Amino acid sequence: MSRIRKKSSSGKWIIIVIFLGIVLGGGYIYTSPEFERVAPQITSQNNFYWNKKAPFQIKLTDNVGLKSFTLVLSDGKTSVIVGQGEFEKGITERLLSIKYPKSKLLDPKAKHLKLKITVVDQSLWNTFQGNQSEKIIDIQVDTKMPTINILANSYSITQGGSALVVFYAADENLDKLYVEAAGNHFKVEPYKQDGYYATLVAWPFNQDEFEADVVAIDQAGNQRKTRIPFYLKTFSYKVSWIQAKDSFIDGKITDLASVDSDYEEVSERLDKLKAVNETMRLKNEEKIHKLSKVVSDEMLDKWKIEKFYPLKNGAKVASYGDERHYYYKDQHNEVSHSYHVGYDLASTKMAIIRSSNPGRVVFAGFNGIYGNMPMIDHGFGLYTLYGHCSQLLVEEGDYVKKDQAIAKTGVSGLALGDHLHFGILVQGIEVRPVEWFDAAWIKKNIDNIFAEADKIIDKK
Repeated sequence: MSRIRKKSSSGKWIIIVIFLGIVLGGGYIYTSPEFERVAPQITSQNNFYWNKKAPFQIKLTDNVGLKSFTLVLSDGKTSVIVGQGEFEKGITERLLSIKYPKSKLLDPKAKHLKLKITVVDQSLWNTFQGNQSEKIIDIQVDTKMPTINILANSYSITQGGSALVVFYAADENLDKLYVEAAGNHFKVEPYKQDGYYATLVAWPFNQDEFEADVVAIDQAGNQRKTRIPFYLKTFSYKVSWIQAKDSFIDGKITDLASVDSDYEEVSERLDKLKAVNETMRLKNEEKIHKLSKVVSDEMLDKWKIEKFYPLKNGAKVASYGDERHYYYKDQHNEVSHSYHVGYDLASTKMAIIRSSNPGRVVFAGFNGIYGNMPMIDHGFGLYTLYGHCSQLLVEEGDYVKKDQAIAKTGVSGLALGDHLHFGILVQGIEVRPVEWFDAAWIKKNIDNIFAEADKIIDKK
């Protein structure tokens, strides 16, 4: 009996040990990083357009480590492995680039493809096979380039000036459409009918080279560029050397610095001049550029603009595009540099300023060196600003009519005498006001171009 009880006791202990071993082993497997159960992640679009030229990318990630991957591309009848491989231990992230296979197994005319992505991690889970993820991506094949036809454009553009282009563009999967000129992208507006577009473009006055292209890109990445045949007219802008006197720095410059916390602590005269004339100026112009880049997405049926004449009997006191070098005491001691990007007019003190064309006031307030300044959106990417005003007669959000009084001239901002600083911008770029003062120029470069394009569009 004693021997039987001993055997029975030993058997129980063996069972307990085995049980504990199973529990501990199971606990180890359940909690050990080697047996983690988190599946790897596949990051990509679920469907997209592909031109079969540019490779596209997918991202594989895992919390512990990637082991292997397989990429299979299918046209519905035939499948081809376009990627396969294993990763070194510890790799948790990898960006894969998929190219269209060089083999001719897939149907070259297939418009729809599927890519199957399979990825396995380095986990010992699933009987040492690891965690696995799969994803299937639908691909629409598009190898056709967009169509662009120039309908009409201004014959010429002057350095610092403006021009107009009207064109047709089409693509089933059109994604981006703009005019690229001198490194700037000009937003285009739909014009009259679907597929037709128009925009003003600008040639920055301080850039010697200029080219302009209509650029159309579809969702597959197919791109077409069509050159706009502008005749280029270069122009030499005035260069001025101006003595920065102590009275100027201690007066206007100091006054402006004192109203902006960024500059009020600058004490040295020349540092103060540079801070206001350059740093503050750029900050003020950045606001102007941002406000004047807004262009409507609405279909434009017509756009009519009259010549600008903001100040009755106004005489020119400074030109657009002047390059100004400031020196202190000796002309060889240049201390600051800036450009004058408007046209200064003066008549009598606190003279009435009028808006020559209707528009919406997008800003009416104090803007640093420009002083009290209303700014008006005339549509089609054209904006006007009126600097150094003594009094504003409009508020932001107001819609002004042609010939409406909007402000009075003054000396606010960086102005020594009562005058109007008049600026015109095309999508954030300052342009030559003298062109927009000239009714003949507007007729030749704007009105006639629209009329020429309308003859083609109206036939459709």
